[in-house]
Amino acid sequence: MSAQNLLVELFVEELPPKALKKLGEAFAQTLAKNLERDNLLDTGFSVTAYATPRRLAAVITNVRDKAPNRKEHKKLMPVSVGYDSSGQPSPALTKRLEKEGGLQRALGDSLVNVAENGTDYIYLNREISGDSLQLHLSFSLREVIQSLPIPKVMTYPDPSGEGWETVNFVRPAHGLIALHGADVVPVSVLGLEAGRMTQGHRFEARVDPVAITHADCYALQMADEGAVIASFAERRAEIVRQLQAAATPLGLKPIEDDALLDEVTALVERPNVLVGKFEEAFLEVPQECLILTMKANQKYFPLLDTAGKLTNRFLIVSNISPADASAVIQGNERVVRPRLADAKFFFDQDRKKALDSRVLGLAKVVYHNKLGTQGERVTRVQAVARAIGQRIGGDALALKADQAALLAKADLLTDMVGEFPELQGIMGRYYAQHDGLSDDIAFAIEDHYKPRFAGDELPRNDVGVCVALADKLETLVGLFGIGEKPTGDKDPFALRRHALGVIRILIERDLPSEIDNLLVLAATMCGLHEDVADQVATFMFDRLSGMLREQGYSAQEVDAVVALKPQRLGDIPKRLAAVRAFADLPEAPALAAANKRVGNILKKAEGEVGDEPDPVRCVEDAEKDLVAKVAAIGRDADKAFAVGDYTASLQALAALKSPVDAFFDNVMVNTDDPALKANRLALLNQLHRTMNRVADLSRLAA
Repeated sequence: MSAQNLLVELFVEELPPKALKKLGEAFAQTLAKNLERDNLLDTGFSVTAYATPRRLAAVITNVRDKAPNRKEHKKLMPVSVGYDSSGQPSPALTKRLEKEGGLQRALGDSLVNVAENGTDYIYLNREISGDSLQLHLSFSLREVIQSLPIPKVMTYPDPSGEGWETVNFVRPAHGLIALHGADVVPVSVLGLEAGRMTQGHRFEARVDPVAITHADCYALQMADEGAVIASFAERRAEIVRQLQAAATPLGLKPIEDDALLDEVTALVERPNVLVGKFEEAFLEVPQECLILTMKANQKYFPLLDTAGKLTNRFLIVSNISPADASAVIQGNERVVRPRLADAKFFFDQDRKKALDSRVLGLAKVVYHNKLGTQGERVTRVQAVARAIGQRIGGDALALKADQAALLAKADLLTDMVGEFPELQGIMGRYYAQHDGLSDDIAFAIEDHYKPRFAGDELPRNDVGVCVALADKLETLVGLFGIGEKPTGDKDPFALRRHALGVIRILIERDLPSEIDNLLVLAATMCGLHEDVADQVATFMFDRLSGMLREQGYSAQEVDAVVALKPQRLGDIPKRLAAVRAFADLPEAPALAAANKRVGNILKKAEGEVGDEPDPVRCVEDAEKDLVAKVAAIGRDADKAFAVGDYTASLQALAALKSPVDAFFDNVMVNTDDPALKANRLALLNQLHRTMNRVADLSRLAA
């Protein structure tokens, strides 16, 4: 068996750009995984993925031309069935051995008897020859193609031209390369026979077609003869380099957008960055509109000045490199001009009508067939925002929150948002400022959608906080109220994102509002039962647990804090810090175990358990001592807890270790004396409450 590098390339028509990166990685990794499964890869193999608009390829190192032989120890049947009285193979054994490759061959191998649980069985020991790379690769390629994350499959005639057969793939495939070292592996897939020929750049290839001489030469030959940078990662890095090189002499910087960069990388095979410009008059339009139309429609990189303000220059990533690029630049400038003119027209037209005049039109826009119109939704969000504003900042904030909530969805009826839905909120802010509204109201209109994704900024003022909370809470309780809960990986209304948005605002702004009260408020304002608020609360605490674990807290730390469902979410970081500090104390393991033991005893207790013990009823020295220590230490812990010093509150509990240990060593809780038993249970109940003010310490027990 010889090991060489393997090249596989599928040459196809233009692949969907937003899926190309994932397709390229999946093609290479799945192929390598299949070959490894089939024992065709030597140790130390590596995988390199290649993906361009017209090809998916992979180079895998250390690939064997044949799988190694393997030994098989196969159970056939009981000895009593396999041999007759004279010790000759029975008809049953003969028939079975014929299925295993023939009687004589089987008898030539090693048939052995093995005793198992008192019964002797016949086993067949043999060596099975490994299959060739050709056989395995043929099957593997079919599996790879079937498993690719293809957004939409096309059906087209079989390229082999035999009969009326059709082929299913993401795009019509026109070529297949399979090289093991310098040798073609004769496999076929998608109606194509493997060879070594492929196509380079449509216009700039030096050689056409390109004959790949060896698997190791693929990337080099594609770059030299085919004028193609085959590696997605290398092509992306080259675009980044050229963007910076073009922007730096102008004293500008290209906008940062990873998704756009990936998409543009998937549109070109050899990038050439050029600088274009448009009329400065278009800069009167909000830069978000211009940036979006250039990115979404033309795949350009807008250029910003050092203050982050849009300029009238932009970068074009071209797929051709003519000696005179002026025609390419002028063509792109001609194409972008009507787009920018449309944006200016929409902006000018929208400003002819005041934002508040559009509110009535929301009554004609359906929000959800079970939840009514956007107009009805606005009324609900107003009520919740007003109530939150009243709680946080009194009448003044409530009034502003009410006005901002009334106008928050009005820009949905503007031409600009109709053309670019991504600008909702942003355009509302611009139109509110044009109408002379204060920045408090205008920024709240834009910010009520925030945070829109992980790491996004929060609303920048209290009015925005009120409306953002109201909008997200109304969405959560409303959709939960009609049974539209997320299931598995399906979350069509982004309720997980809304829940995390509420959590982040409450924690990072350290608001005094309690989460259950907010949910009940939202449910009540939406005419829903409090049971819905309970369902949403459970959902939100689940999201909170996941978020905290992603931030680096251990599962035990998170469980200990979240188990108590703290109502002020702003306290949670301090509680987690306190739990982490407590866990480092030498007394922590014993106290956590004791806390768990106390909890189990109280769960099993029959009848109502008292809140505090009667010291007079204490008999044993250990319980007298524990009563005194719980009272004294509890006072210290409660004082620290009351002022929000959760670390000190938990640290105070360390002094309970000795009296708690002594209590369990010397005192029988479930004594036959009912009064004594009740008093001791009341003591444990008081101890349990004292220990679990900050967190459920039993969750820290091993």
